[in-house]
Amino acid sequence: MSPLRAKRSTVFSLATVLLATALTGAAITTAAADEAVAAADCGALFDDFAYTSSSDPALAAHGWVPRSYPGGPGVPGATWSPSSITFPSSGIMQLTASTDGTGAGTRQAELYTSRKRYLEGTYASRIRFSDAPTGGADGDHIVQTFFSISPLNGDLDPTYSELDFTEYLPNGGWGEQGPINYQTSWYTYRADPWFADNVHSSQRQSFNGWHDLVAQVSGGHVKYYIDGVLLGDHSGKYFPRQTMTINFNLWFIDTAGHTGSLSTYVEQVDWVLYTDNDVLSPSQATARAAAYRQAGTSFVDTVDAGGPCTGPSPTPTATTSPTPSPTGQPTDCDDAPQWTFGGVYQGASLVVHERSANGNPSGPPSGDGAHLWRARWWTQGSEPGWTGVWEDLGRC
Repeated sequence: MSPLRAKRSTVFSLATVLLATALTGAAITTAAADEAVAAADCGALFDDFAYTSSSDPALAAHGWVPRSYPGGPGVPGATWSPSSITFPSSGIMQLTASTDGTGAGTRQAELYTSRKRYLEGTYASRIRFSDAPTGGADGDHIVQTFFSISPLNGDLDPTYSELDFTEYLPNGGWGEQGPINYQTSWYTYRADPWFADNVHSSQRQSFNGWHDLVAQVSGGHVKYYIDGVLLGDHSGKYFPRQTMTINFNLWFIDTAGHTGSLSTYVEQVDWVLYTDNDVLSPSQATARAAAYRQAGTSFVDTVDAGGPCTGPSPTPTATTSPTPSPTGQPTDCDDAPQWTFGGVYQGASLVVHERSANGNPSGPPSGDGAHLWRARWWTQGSEPGWTGVWEDLGRC
């Protein structure tokens, strides 16, 4: 979630019936449980949040960081406190945020992965959103979230990537009345003066209670689901261009809606799942999480393991499959043009490029030498070698 935003994002609602069915002993077969565990070998992250506190050594060992540093987003002067991340029962992670209407009296919460390594595949989580505070007067402009993000390396960074799977505003904010829910795919932004380049989808309804959030990031498209219903399909330059972290946070846009003394809000997370380069349907994602649980697996992390995924994935469409270069178009390193950041490339376009060392085209080169790349689909601003948009045809 980027700082100082006046933007739009979305939320996924949950197919509670699907998950309840999946959690019954009869619904998850031994084969399904075995498939879930085997999927870890092809790259998966699953966490059931079976921790005792934000200082539990296992939380850090599993790659999670409770935020403690100051700054945006949210109310200036607010505190981000690790103690605002709790585990009230086994398998439930809770974020708590409170405000008395002042910056010094505002506490916000965030939990994020320590490593930036998530890109294409499936992101899923079961989250409980709240329309009302657990204490104090209602009406604050609170934001309840689940998102992935990369660092912004300067204003209008062309490699910046962010996907807001959900930003739920039960009391509104950003000039909108609540409840409203957003999902947003980001290209880039500038904080001062504010400029945002993104695309969003929104739902003007309450999402109070438990919901399943699923996002499919593949084939040049980001598809957002709530409770199995497709709510947004974002593509083009808004497709992410570099790896990201996975984050949950709970924060206040401002204190304009605050009345009374201290008001406290919570957001709860049941589990989180990421499958690397493996596209799951919403029902497959919730079934995968249930299968891990039935197998007695509370945590899996083999994202770096590599290897082919064998789980069920949607059949690629013709628009996502590479095709031969048309007659008269470049065919090899000798006649293909150099890739440029501002260039617009159709599917099957060929370019020559040496990928950068850190995913920043204006930064140092990787030292791998120039390669020939073929676009799998329409793209702009996506550097060859850093996303699945480009197929590596070999070194020149």
